[in-house]
Amino acid sequence: MRGKPPKLPRGAIQPRPAVLAMAPYSPPTAGRAGKLRLDFNENTVGCSPRVIEALAQALDAASLAVYPEYGDAKQTIASYFGVRPEQFVFTNGTDEAIQVFINTYVDDHQEVLLLKPAYAMYRFYAEVAGARIREVEYAPPGMEFPLDALLEAITPETRAILLANPNNPTGTGVSLLGIERILHRARKCVVLVDEAYFEFSGVTALGEIERVPNLFVSRTFSKVFGMAGMRLGCLFSHEANVRLLHKAQSPYSVNSLAVIAAQAAVADADYVRTYVAEVLAARELLCYGLEKLGIRYIPSSANFVLGSFGARALEVCKALGAQAILVRDRSYEAPGCVRITVGTREQTRRLLEALEKIWQR
Repeated sequence: MRGKPPKLPRGAIQPRPAVLAMAPYSPPTAGRAGKLRLDFNENTVGCSPRVIEALAQALDAASLAVYPEYGDAKQTIASYFGVRPEQFVFTNGTDEAIQVFINTYVDDHQEVLLLKPAYAMYRFYAEVAGARIREVEYAPPGMEFPLDALLEAITPETRAILLANPNNPTGTGVSLLGIERILHRARKCVVLVDEAYFEFSGVTALGEIERVPNLFVSRTFSKVFGMAGMRLGCLFSHEANVRLLHKAQSPYSVNSLAVIAAQAAVADADYVRTYVAEVLAARELLCYGLEKLGIRYIPSSANFVLGSFGARALEVCKALGAQAILVRDRSYEAPGCVRITVGTREQTRRLLEALEKIWQR
């Protein structure tokens, strides 16, 4: 919500106009420990045991006293993603990937094209940069990816396009062919495809970064790998672009423990496969349960489902919260909608049991 800018004390220096005009972003992250966390699209069971083992072995006073080194980790992660180490940068979560992308390519008053609703950090960093923002809306009720509208919105004035595939919070995605159509139309601007939920959808543009010089792809270790607390992401592009990204990034923004954890995480491919299979089965169970209750939802390609609860959206969120089940009200950008993270089937059954009692009151 946009409110009045804060009243500054006498003698204080005014910030840049772009910052003064921004709405604060304050995610509700306190008091979540010990609850069923179905509100932030995190892994609901935790990271691979190998990650904990690797951290325990690496954690000592001497290792924490030196700045991070990324050489070995870059080789390991590059091999996992099927790229060369020169084709990506480590970032402090996807948030820093977005920030570095914007800082490298977008200047004051240049046009940034976004989708709506979408991940809030796209607008956040574009606003900090003083960009001129245009938005293309996901149309209700189906919230399908607005490919034709996006293609039409791309003009010679467009400097950057940021989109998530699948999108958050709708869960809807676009095919690789659709992405290629966007890239063809957007040859005069840079395009970031955020693939935070790739493992649940299977659609990726990562294989195109060498062929398409204006393409950037981001991935995160916060979702399927269960490492949101480590704050690690990757930003991929053509090697020449990556050299420019490095110029706009702090040299040590990613900590040593995060890259140690990442190497252990990608080494446990069975863990990832097992967790993804469980989430996909639970997503089907959740959708079936919502249908039984007569609650409309958007078919999702991610590890969350956007349900339509109408005027009862906030009531449902609060009632579930009273039972230590956290879901996310998204009514401020998708009226009447609640986003529900998909956990395990057992967690989904617990949610549905509580939701049935609330919904039938």
